Amino acid sequence: MFRAFFRSLLFVVLFASVFSFAGDWRFSAGAGIRNQTPVVLIGGVGYNNLMVYLQGMGMSKGENHFWCGYRGSLLWTFFKEFPFHFDTGLGLGYEYAEAPNKMHQAINKANEGKYTFPHNYKETADLSLELWTHLYGIYTQISVPINRYREHDVKKLLWGAGYMFEF
Repeated sequence: MFRAFFRSLLFVVLFASVFSFAGDWRFSAGAGIRNQTPVVLIGGVGYNNLMVYLQGMGMSKGENHFWCGYRGSLLWTFFKEFPFHFDTGLGLGYEYAEAPNKMHQAINKANEGKYTFPHNYKETADLSLELWTHLYGIYTQISVPINRYREHDVKKLLWGAGYMFEF
C-alpha cells in the first residue's frame, strides 16, 4: 500500500515540477505539526498570488484511541518573490481525537456498569482567519476561528508549524 502511495506521490511531484516552469503556477509539499493534530502532511497549489493549501492526517491505535485532522486554506500571498513572505485568508477545518481514560474505565469496572465514558475526546470544526509566514521553507500558521460548527474541549487559538518545499 505504501509503495503505491509513494510512487503516486513521486509522479505528482515530478509532474508539478515540470508543470511549474509553464508560467506563474506554484506548488508546495511538506509536513508539520498542529496543536490539535500531532502530524499533518501539506500540499498546495497556487497561481500568481492566490494559494490553496490542503493538510491532513490521521492515526488509529484501536477502538477509542485515534485522531484525525483535515484543513483547507484559501490564501493570498504577499511578497512572494522574497525569502520571507506571508499568506493571509480563510481556512476551514475539522479535527477529532479520542483517547482511553483509565480512571473512568476503573470506575466502570468497580461499579460493574457503564457510568462514565471510557474515553476522552476533542472535536472542532471551524471557519478561521489564517496567517501563514514562510522563511526558506519553514512556516508557521495561526488560525483564529470566526465560527465554530463543533466545539468540545478545544483551544481558542489554533496554530501549526513545519517545513514546506515550494517549486
